[in-house]
Order: sequence, then structure tokens, then C-alpha cells
Amino acid sequence: MKKIALFALAAITCQWAGAQTLEKMNWFNEPANWEINGNSLIMDVTPKSDYWRISHYGFTVDDAPFYFAEYGGEFEAKVKISGDYKVRFDQAGMMIRLDHENYIKTGIEFVDGKYNLSTVVSHTTSDWSVISLDRPVDFIWIKAVRRLDAIEIFYSFDDKEYHMMRNAWMQANHPVRIGMFAACPDGDGFKATFSDFRVTHLPDKVRTDWLLRNQE
Repeated sequence: MKKIALFALAAITCQWAGAQTLEKMNWFNEPANWEINGNSLIMDVTPKSDYWRISHYGFTVDDAPFYFAEYGGEFEAKVKISGDYKVRFDQAGMMIRLDHENYIKTGIEFVDGKYNLSTVVSHTTSDWSVISLDRPVDFIWIKAVRRLDAIEIFYSFDDKEYHMMRNAWMQANHPVRIGMFAACPDGDGFKATFSDFRVTHLPDKVRTDWLLRNQE
């Protein structure tokens, strides 16, 4: 029995770290023009599109491009993001979506001529938090870590040193769609590029702790 428990524990602590197969992912609100080139997704962002629910602005929209795969359990996900941002509210990043009322979108947002690290968390209504950058950037990395009922969001300029920008609630033990999104609420579209998208399985913390406590 002890050997079986130890074998099970070893199995679940193995993490899959391969890049996501982009060709096998799915579209929600597929844009008119897009392509996959190696490990990169390039899209022409749909004009006048966005994700937002009710608060402050008084409208609900759910019509921007989102390229995703579905995952259950706990994970770490990251992606490299760049865009030819042009007008107010042009944005590109990562989305983690449970349904149309519950999602997190995070990445770069172009507001008043400045680049901002932006996160919108929606649970029936949306909120918005930003970190203003003092200079334009060619790209950023976004990383999200799902543990229990929380999503931790990090950013990096080099894929080495990461800084936390948000910790948000997300229902535990429920599959989510995770992937790359871009939106252009106020303009005629722009080109966004995403590369090195990767989702790494993390062993379930509660189960792992249980196995450790119940070895025989």
C-alpha cells in the first residue's frame, strides 16, 4: 500500500512543460484574418470589440477574439505578447474564462498614449486595475498561476524576473478556458502577436497533501 501511495504521489508531481499545440485550440469570436506561424499566433483584431460587464460604463460586451484551450485543475500558464497598438483601449493579453459572467483578462492596454499593464476581473460585473509604464515596450510576458480558488497574475519584460500584478478569485474545481485575446473597443483594429503560449499542469495541492498525510 505504501508503494502504491508513493507511486501515485510521484506521478502527480510530474509536470508537463511542453508548448501548447496552437493548431488544436479553438476560437471564440474568430477574427476575419489570423495565422499561425511556428509557435506564434498573429491576428488582425476585430474593430469595435471588447470584453466588459456593466460597471462604470453601463454596457456589457462579449465580442472580441479569444483563442483558447480548456483545462481543469491547477496550472501555470504564460505567453509573450506584442501589438501594433494605435488608439485608446487597444489591448492584448491572456484570458482565463469560466463563462460569460466570470473571467479574467490581463496584458497590455494602450490608454491616453501610454502603455499600461492591465487586468480586468469580472464576476457578474467588471473591475479594472492598471500599472502605468513609463515607456513603450516591444513585448511583455504574462504568467498566470491557478491554485485552489485563486489566480495569481505576473508580468515580466524578459521571461526571467516576474512581478505580481494581481491576485483574483476564481471558482475552484471547475474547468476554465485559457488562451490569448485582443480587443479594440474604440478603433478600427490592429495587429497582435502572441508567442510561446504554454500551460503547465500543477499537481492538485489538496490531493497532494492528503497523499502525504496518508502514506502507509
